[in-house]
Amino acid sequence: MLFPTLAFGVFFLFVYFTAWSLDRENGRRKLFLLLASWFFYAQWDWRFVALLIASAVLNWGVAVLIDRSDAQRRRKWLVGLGVAANLLILGFFKYYGFFVEQAGDLLSRFGWERDLPLLEIVLPVGISFFTFQGISYVVDVHRGKTPVAKSLLDVMLLMSFFPHLVAGPIVRASDLLPQFERAPRLTREMATHGLLLICWGLFKKTVIASELSVRLVDPVFFDPSAYGTWDLMAAVYGYAVQIYCDFSAYSDMAIGIAALLGYSFPRNFDQPYRASSMQDFWRRWHISLSSWLRDYLYVPLGGGRKGLVRSCLNVFITMLLGGLWHGAAWTFVAWGALHGGVQVVERLGRSVIGDRKGPPAWLGVLVTFHIVCLGWILFRAETFPMAMQVLSGLGRLEPATLVTPFLAVLIAGGLAMHWLPPRAVEGIATWMKPAPSLTMGLLIGVAILLVEAVRPDGVAPFIYFQF
Repeated sequence: MLFPTLAFGVFFLFVYFTAWSLDRENGRRKLFLLLASWFFYAQWDWRFVALLIASAVLNWGVAVLIDRSDAQRRRKWLVGLGVAANLLILGFFKYYGFFVEQAGDLLSRFGWERDLPLLEIVLPVGISFFTFQGISYVVDVHRGKTPVAKSLLDVMLLMSFFPHLVAGPIVRASDLLPQFERAPRLTREMATHGLLLICWGLFKKTVIASELSVRLVDPVFFDPSAYGTWDLMAAVYGYAVQIYCDFSAYSDMAIGIAALLGYSFPRNFDQPYRASSMQDFWRRWHISLSSWLRDYLYVPLGGGRKGLVRSCLNVFITMLLGGLWHGAAWTFVAWGALHGGVQVVERLGRSVIGDRKGPPAWLGVLVTFHIVCLGWILFRAETFPMAMQVLSGLGRLEPATLVTPFLAVLIAGGLAMHWLPPRAVEGIATWMKPAPSLTMGLLIGVAILLVEAVRPDGVAPFIYFQF
């Protein structure tokens, strides 16, 4: 059940009106939202609702045991057990086939051919997101950063809440559990902001991302050898715009939907292609994941507390594992290694330059953007040979066959979004807040109709559903 579909629209209207009819009965309201979230997830595969329930029970139980234990050694043992159990679930469903294949290849190189048990395992949609959410809850209870949830219902809703369930943002327990403990309020500002984010997300996903995907990116990456420089270059830039518009659109709609239900989610993107360094890029791109990797991987590894060399090693390991989080393939590992390696070079460079003036900001933005685009080739290509075909084809001067003025405008427009005033949607929401409800409703309705009029038929799944 995709956000930009009629089926989801009907589902959300039912959830919206029912939830607000129960606003004075917070317990019943949360139970209804939980059942609605399970129904939402069951539209993909009802069997994996049991996995959601089991994961929530696991993390609730471990957190309760940690909270009740006074012995520091036992608390450490319990948090380690909880993290290991979450990673075991994630590893089985997402990485079992990958590691078995790699083990088989390694054994065959030494002449030890073995028929290893290779199972056909369906990857539950959104498993990386709700697993990381469970880990952060258990670890934060252990660290004392968030109190243990008052009920199993709250933990189940934390991990299953449908706006962020399948593609984030990864909302921390410390942000969402306090909101679940009190009856929500829907202010006029929240409603205006939420509706505008939903409209903005619809436009980015159904118009920009979908058009670029169908007309340019998918054909080129399906057979890179069939295209020349201009089509390949346009496809690389087009994918940079597509993945930004696709993923930020989901985050915008998730934040907007949650706001209409009275809950606040954190911002997940902040004009990432304006970044002047790779470190700056990760402060702006998929903020909930990058902050998760920082707090639960980079910092426990030692962060920057043990000198420059150790700091460089820690950031490289963090990005390497961040690449593997995105998918069980060596192309994703290489993508993470590229991002980690560039950050290491940046740190070493800053240590050499010191307080002296570095290169101009515009040059940093230009270089960082093209390094990110280089990484997107690895991210999008199915295999290393196909990625190499894209790179080698950039020197093949042939007339463009796919690039049209319309696609060029979409690419340019997608990049130009990054130079809008920061938090432009919030500013528009503040400006529209005093408008009469009928006027606001008409404006939002017209905006949705315009998007429906220009969007192509059908809606492709969001890119991050596969992670």
